[in-house]
Amino acid sequence: MSSHLAQLPLSRRGFLLASTGAAAALALAAEPAQAVGNGLRPFGRFGSPTARLTPQTLYVDPDGRGDHTTVKAAVTAATGSGWTLVLAPGTYRETVAVDITRTETTWIGASEDPRDVVIVHDNAAGTPKPGGGTYGTTGSATTTVQADGFTARWITFANDWLRADHPDITGTQAVALKVQGDRSAFHHCRFLGHQDTLYADSIALTSFARQYFAHCYAEGDVDFVFGRATAVHEHCHFRTLNRTDLAAAPYGFVFAPSTAGANPRGYLVTHSRVSSEAPDAAYKLARPWVPSSDPTARPSLTVRDTWLGPGIDAVAPYTNMSDAFPWQNQRFAEYRNTGPGARITVPENRPRLTREQAQSATRESYLGDWQPWKETC
Repeated sequence: MSSHLAQLPLSRRGFLLASTGAAAALALAAEPAQAVGNGLRPFGRFGSPTARLTPQTLYVDPDGRGDHTTVKAAVTAATGSGWTLVLAPGTYRETVAVDITRTETTWIGASEDPRDVVIVHDNAAGTPKPGGGTYGTTGSATTTVQADGFTARWITFANDWLRADHPDITGTQAVALKVQGDRSAFHHCRFLGHQDTLYADSIALTSFARQYFAHCYAEGDVDFVFGRATAVHEHCHFRTLNRTDLAAAPYGFVFAPSTAGANPRGYLVTHSRVSSEAPDAAYKLARPWVPSSDPTARPSLTVRDTWLGPGIDAVAPYTNMSDAFPWQNQRFAEYRNTGPGARITVPENRPRLTREQAQSATRESYLGDWQPWKETC
């Protein structure tokens, strides 16, 4: 296991990684790539404070070899648009927020291995705030990105709050990343948590933020990919966690979109896979979230060309979050999925696209003139 990842407290993240099977799934026992992180080249091929790639490149290293030792300090220094932050291997235990003024920002994990660069904190929705009150779901986020044009590569975003450690807290949502900006792209990133891990959202009800996740890994249990963004997940791996606090299924739900009714496109999952460490059929693939702030929402999710493991309930993969908004009235669909969780036993429980409809369920139609899959680093 990477020494940097091992620094996370065993009571939470160490326990989580050891118990979820994610170590095997992600080959966590591997050493950091190249010589990055051993003191010789903390920033890899991305320059250094003495050899900057550009004048707007900042270097972050917890051991003091960069411009800043925390991500938060680097974000504070990077005012305006067009900054690049290169993060040396390490565990950054902090909360970070990128506001709407810091547009066209790029964060790079210097080792080009997301296991080596971990941004993590442990707030939940019900965690008491200094001065009174609780954080709420949005406030629980380890990292919040509101700016347009944000790109991250090779970084782990984590929230290592555990229900078992806080039996007195009932607000158990604990967000690793909340992203709201348009043209937000994540390549080879990991999102670790339990409930509400990845909040793919928009800045306002009338804002149809486009987001792209490629070759990413997300784990959790309850609604761990959720929100109202137009989000494409391509070549991603979603893993459902086991739960010892429940006596019966369902243990949770992978997706909980809250797409605005006026938005023609919500979540698209393509050429991906859903695995599980939980018992067979313990999880639902999705349930619709119609929040009180937008009762006209019509959650949208299309899952296509994706392998669904046995952890997904093939008989009834969808369920209601509220009976007032039945999933059958929302915009859920599948196309050419495979695996035991995709087996069709009750056809009315598996809404499917026709071949003609599937022609518009593509990354190009969802993201328009923005083509983040062509971006290079």
